[in-house]
Amino acid sequence: MSLLSRLHPASVHFPIALLSLASVAGLLFLYWRRRPEFIVLTWWPLYLGWAGGAVAVLTGLLAQRGLPPAAPYRDILNWHISSGLALLVVYGSLIYWRWRFGTPKAQRARVRAGQLYSDLLDDPNARIGFTLLAILGLLLVVASGWNGGRLVYEWGVNVAR
Repeated sequence: MSLLSRLHPASVHFPIALLSLASVAGLLFLYWRRRPEFIVLTWWPLYLGWAGGAVAVLTGLLAQRGLPPAAPYRDILNWHISSGLALLVVYGSLIYWRWRFGTPKAQRARVRAGQLYSDLLDDPNARIGFTLLAILGLLLVVASGWNGGRLVYEWGVNVAR
């Protein structure tokens, strides 16, 4: 079993936990209590989880290179890869959206419009978009993790024998 085959399973757990925490904390802030702790628990885990997710996707892509192209589990593997890449896009979109929200140009535009929101989560116009992306991201984390588990526990992919 190669080093890459060992790095991928070791690198997936933190992104799963951090991205899930980010989604849940953001949704709790929007729909339960507007506490500043939830803002911190949304953005910092999102940044760290996205970076860890990028490592997990990269090591996974490299680890799967040696697998046979006509393997019977190829459909599951393709779903696993696709959902991993998609979750990077979804959570990356949230990161980009927050970055754009905080630019000086965006801040000046909000001040001119009388909207004095300090964070993207405070902006009522962002509520539905954030909610949809957070839920979609969470579903993709579950789908990718589920299919990764199926590859290991049902098919024994990259498991030392």
